Amino acid sequence: MNCDTENVFVMTLTQRVEDGSRPSSEMDRQLTRELGDLSTSAPFQPTGPGEVRGLTEDPEAAVSATMIALRDGRYAVAIGVGEVFLTRVTDPQGRLAVAADGAGMLYGHEAAATVRGIDRVAVRVCAADQQSAAEAQAVLKLVGRIVSVRSEAEWRVVDLLTPGARGQQKDVAAQLGITPQAVSKAVVRSLWHEEWDARPAAATLLRRCAEHF
Repeated sequence: MNCDTENVFVMTLTQRVEDGSRPSSEMDRQLTRELGDLSTSAPFQPTGPGEVRGLTEDPEAAVSATMIALRDGRYAVAIGVGEVFLTRVTDPQGRLAVAADGAGMLYGHEAAATVRGIDRVAVRVCAADQQSAAEAQAVLKLVGRIVSVRSEAEWRVVDLLTPGARGQQKDVAAQLGITPQAVSKAVVRSLWHEEWDARPAAATLLRRCAEHF
């Protein structure tokens, strides 16, 4: 057993379901697979019906997780920012378990408790620095709006793109059997460049939240 203290982003992702509907456990498992490559202090995993939670020290990873969860409006995103005490315990079978406590967890619970009933793009950020949290939340919601309303046809294109790479639209067109002009139009309509241009600003604001305790 060992204990570490980290300033982290505590992320709780909650399924947005219609009244009377039950959360999908398969959707939760799919989301954890999509988040599996992100840098984390404690990996994203289901913590209850329709709920996935993970911890990361990396603001860029927190932004990426937010955008993945907001795709098609599937999940509400709650982010608590603060100091967290992580206790790692290995059970007799060699499996690693992580227990977490501290201000970051409290802010995470606060964010999760207040995110469900808010706007169409459901993002809530809570931290000791309330102004920085509000600014980070505002930018995440603006960028999240882009990914939450993107069409399936647009996703087919942008899912094949790599941020920062040049000359890839012809390759995407060939993979999809469409013209490069059609790819270009889909990229413009999807606001893909605008999304990736804005992500660093969201990460900077989250980092600012973590600097004030």
